[in-house]
Amino acid sequence: MSQATDTTPRAAPDYPQLLGHPRPLWMLFMAEFWERFAFYGMRWALTLYIVAQFFNGDSAGQASASRTYGAYLALVYATAVFGGYVADKIIGYQRSILLGAVVMAAGLFMVMVPNQQIFMLGLATVIVGNGLFKPNISSMVGQLYVPGDSRRDRGFTLFYMGINAGALIAPVLTSTLATKVFGTPGHQNYHVVFAASGVGMLISLVWFWFGRRQLGRIGMPAPEIANPVRVVYVALGVLVAIPLVYLLMDKAGAVVLQWLLTALFLGVGVMLVIEAIRTGRVQIQRVIAMLIIFTFNVLFWMFFEQAGSSFNFLAQHIVDRQMFGGWEFPIGWFQSVNPVAIVLLAPLVTLAWAWLDKRRIEPSIPRKFGLGLIGNALGFAVLMYALSGLVGDNGMIPLWPLVLCYVLQTAGELCLSPIGLSMVTKLAPVRLVGLGMGGWFLSTAIGNNLAGLFAGHVSGENGMTVDSALSGYTMGFWILLGGGVLLFLIAPLINRLMHGIR
Repeated sequence: MSQATDTTPRAAPDYPQLLGHPRPLWMLFMAEFWERFAFYGMRWALTLYIVAQFFNGDSAGQASASRTYGAYLALVYATAVFGGYVADKIIGYQRSILLGAVVMAAGLFMVMVPNQQIFMLGLATVIVGNGLFKPNISSMVGQLYVPGDSRRDRGFTLFYMGINAGALIAPVLTSTLATKVFGTPGHQNYHVVFAASGVGMLISLVWFWFGRRQLGRIGMPAPEIANPVRVVYVALGVLVAIPLVYLLMDKAGAVVLQWLLTALFLGVGVMLVIEAIRTGRVQIQRVIAMLIIFTFNVLFWMFFEQAGSSFNFLAQHIVDRQMFGGWEFPIGWFQSVNPVAIVLLAPLVTLAWAWLDKRRIEPSIPRKFGLGLIGNALGFAVLMYALSGLVGDNGMIPLWPLVLCYVLQTAGELCLSPIGLSMVTKLAPVRLVGLGMGGWFLSTAIGNNLAGLFAGHVSGENGMTVDSALSGYTMGFWILLGGGVLLFLIAPLINRLMHGIR
């Protein structure tokens, strides 16, 4: 496919509009809402459950739990590379999403079993299913808009609200189930958390099954890959992939996984460059720009994804959660601060970008990413202040610094994550948009695995302390701030490589 195919205006899909966007956007919004409900409904509990169930509550298990959590998240995003390729080349986007939803739901019900091997195998099943689901539904959002449509970034930001609306409700509901069902301690009811997440995934599956007719030909397999037997082959591949992922997560370890992920990232980069070479110099430079942005994305997620690991242990042991009337703020509810902030801030950010666009002063993609890194850094600055100056006689800090940290990180996230999804659909070679989206999630995977290693460092051998948290979060602040400033400095170069894409 020639470069002209990507840049020449094509007829807009004949979709009815709803609130200024194609109606199918809202169907995808709700399918992603329920999938994220499933994902985040159990995510907050993982490290706490591992320590409680498999280490008998011993704080020395925090580092191991953090590394497992980081590896789990890393592989969730790494498998998106293969999921994107499967959609591009083997069975199409819609079929990939449906198969991924079935597999992911099965894995969520498996992790209910209080056996460590079955638990890890269930996580591996969730990982493989998510790899088929996650990158492909995001890719279809981009296909709802014609090239050059200025609404595309705003459409992705609205879609991102769907992601986070599900993430908002899930921890509140599932943590309430964990602590209230039968009136027993929370870790004895984590199986209820996992069951609720499985039900959410089934709802996502049903919603997409009936709603996909709105998409028309978007996401349908090309004629040469339309044979339904291909779905059977992919399903067999899934059965082979699950034990392989299990071995990577449970046996290889986070350090070995980091080398494997880095090698895979380099391989994806080479594939994208080779495809770009076929279409000319402009596409080559656009792919190079995209890969540079991916590198900074690694840095962002390495420190952002402390939410389910070191921030969890910070909330459990160092944050004073006692509220009025002796009520204790649940640990799981901290996980809802980020999606609450996204739901509140995303419309404002969308309006801000539109306002700036009308005046032709909207920041370019690399500058938005720089703002994202700096916002993340400011969250760590708040924790640095609290851990150095607000520690009470009880050895704890107030609740508000952790909440404010989440809010500041969220502001940074809104400048980066939805923009990154949109960027891939604009910069990736047309024939490999799914693989390009997989590369985006792979860079996130590398960041998540590094996040687990960093969280393990913060916890140390015997569990998190005020001093270990202060030291680790100070390092995070300076690295993020330096990355944000550097990205602003090299933004003009990246803009030239993108050849007019904003």
